[in-house]
Amino acid sequence: MGKPGFARKRGLKRVNSSKPFKKFKNLKLDPGAEKLVPKQPLENDSEDWSDENSEAELETKEKEEVEEDIVFNRKPTMYDNLLKRLGSSSQLIANAIKQRKRGEEGKSDTEDDESESEVEDDNEGSIDESPRRIEMINGAKESGVPGSTEKSEDSGSDDGEIGASDSDEEHDSRTNVESITSRSTFSSHLEYKLSQGEVDNLFKRKWNYKWEVPALRAPNCKWRGTGDCFLKDIDMNEMCGLKPRLYKHWVDVYQGSGGTDFQSSEQRFFFSICNSYRDVLHHNKKPFYLKGQEDSSILDAYVLHTLNHVLRTRDLISKNDAKVADAQGQGSILNGDGFLDHGFTRPKVLILLPLASIAFWVVKRLIQLTPSKHKVNIEHMDRFTEEFGSGGVESEEEDEDVENSKRKKSSKPSDFQSLFGGNNNDHFMIGIKYMGRKIKLYADFYSSDIIVASPLGLITKIGAAEVEKEKDIDYLSSIEVLIIDHADVILMQNWSHVNTVVEQLNRLPVKQHGTDIMRIRPWYLDGQAQFYRQTIILGSHLNPDVNSLFNRHCLNYEGKVKLVCLYKGVLPKVLIPVRQIYERFEADSIADVDDARFQYFCKKVFPKIKDSIQGGIMLCISSYFEFVRLRNFLKSQEASFCLLGEYTKQSDISRGRVWFFQGQRKIMLYTERAHFYHRYKIRAIQKLIIYSLPERKEFYPEIVNMLEGSQNMSCTVLFSRFDQFRLERIVGSASAKRMITSEKGVFVFC
Repeated sequence: MGKPGFARKRGLKRVNSSKPFKKFKNLKLDPGAEKLVPKQPLENDSEDWSDENSEAELETKEKEEVEEDIVFNRKPTMYDNLLKRLGSSSQLIANAIKQRKRGEEGKSDTEDDESESEVEDDNEGSIDESPRRIEMINGAKESGVPGSTEKSEDSGSDDGEIGASDSDEEHDSRTNVESITSRSTFSSHLEYKLSQGEVDNLFKRKWNYKWEVPALRAPNCKWRGTGDCFLKDIDMNEMCGLKPRLYKHWVDVYQGSGGTDFQSSEQRFFFSICNSYRDVLHHNKKPFYLKGQEDSSILDAYVLHTLNHVLRTRDLISKNDAKVADAQGQGSILNGDGFLDHGFTRPKVLILLPLASIAFWVVKRLIQLTPSKHKVNIEHMDRFTEEFGSGGVESEEEDEDVENSKRKKSSKPSDFQSLFGGNNNDHFMIGIKYMGRKIKLYADFYSSDIIVASPLGLITKIGAAEVEKEKDIDYLSSIEVLIIDHADVILMQNWSHVNTVVEQLNRLPVKQHGTDIMRIRPWYLDGQAQFYRQTIILGSHLNPDVNSLFNRHCLNYEGKVKLVCLYKGVLPKVLIPVRQIYERFEADSIADVDDARFQYFCKKVFPKIKDSIQGGIMLCISSYFEFVRLRNFLKSQEASFCLLGEYTKQSDISRGRVWFFQGQRKIMLYTERAHFYHRYKIRAIQKLIIYSLPERKEFYPEIVNMLEGSQNMSCTVLFSRFDQFRLERIVGSASAKRMITSEKGVFVFC
């Protein structure tokens, strides 16, 4: 089945989110002069300061800057601070800054300026005012200097880069359709400038869902969204903002797989939602591992959206590189916001997945949906197949367990076999780089366009960067599209890792990484990247943790779109005639739910089973923390019990199952995660107590049906009004609403 330890939480210390940006740690604000003044450099920071500037020169320069700031009487922006910081260590940039300030003052350039580049910034601290302008002239050779022609990993102009190879495509596609799609949602989303009022409103996190649209092929579901309803205005016959070659390849693949009505297909519809660049929460996705429910349309839609975003990004950068090079050759100057096309680093898409087998499937689909022109050569495909395919490496001490799992595989449910039949590794991370006619797997993260990783793989990198100062995770600073697929499986691993990863996204980097700072988009420099990041969360069910992440950490200025569903419940799948008694306990708030549940169990439920001579009592628990709490309580009561949790040793599990079957232990504690990773079939259950409802609705009938063959079977379920998400998936939306709002506290299903 795979190594048993991959279900474990691997917690690491969180990175302090309040750490200042390293490059600005020696700057402080002088309120009298309203300007940034360098502090006296520390001894261990001496390397950050230029040796060419003496103290007298720095003092003179500070006085000049004070006079200049008094003239303008404005607060420096982060962009100004960054230029000043770099100017202290580069004479070339310092000259460019001086020339810029002379232009702002309206002075003529009477002095010989040997600067080989000039930058003008008309933004005076407000994101609503005039846009920044970039001017580049011939001769700049230094890396990170305006007008530089050096090809860095982030420039997008290395040999065989996408933009160069796409130029002929764009030239040959000058049709009416192309002219319509040239102003794509990609451009309008990234070029929009937020006002300060809009930023303040986004920080308030007040979302007003104004419209609803029925979901395709899901009569019980509706899409709800904020802002204007873009779905009603979609023309399904248009190319939906895709690059022409990518769109044609998509249609060919769809028709080649037997599809007939592409324009009204589900993947075409969901792509339109992704292409709106709104945050998306899809919590009713059909899992591929459930029998007869495999659905690749959602996967294809977000893969196409990912490819389109990456190809358009690289194409824009490469075209601008070519224009800058031509202008340098002619000695002319280029300006305009059109040349602000960079982030701090190159990676633009992050895809979080729970298992290597799922990553293998997603990356293969990514390659399949890439037009043939861009995948003439795929580097390291053999290595990828070996490491992520079914032949993944297992530790030697687990080989015996793997063989035993394969022999017992037929006794497991079909969905378990589909999900865990491949590579169960949950610790991986791979970079993917598009280079014209070549796709490079295992690319360096800073030169990658797409990063595919597991939450555990990324959390390990974050922890290493905190411990070892020479390491960093700046490749997460410019993520523009975040996709979390199979969130329901990640919930069974450790969702707190996802929260930590999302908190690390779009922070200011600690190093420059060779990026041309004169071409960085203004909203990156203004610290607004989180408002431009699109987050797409996909899973088979909704959870308070997922809902919290979507509401608190997804702040896309475009708005939100989420799915709202009505459930029929899974009670008909209970195949035995057992009375299921639901008992509601009261809790004042969601923070008090755990304590209220525990107190109700101790006072109302446990006294009934403590003095009973009947054995075969199984307590089903959803959370590991609840599992530990009940274990300690039963110990204090000197109760007869055994444990079957996700961290219980295999030998203890085998021994406990035998004791429980033979009646030597009266109570068994069984966790949902243990059932998810092992699917044990427990025998000799007489009384089932579901302490907390399972997250996965299919587990409820599986566990209740374990009572089959018992003589005095009974089932008791504890719930509160804060368990609505779980309750409605099990008993149905209508019944759940009645059970939560009714004055009665006990409900019976037969």
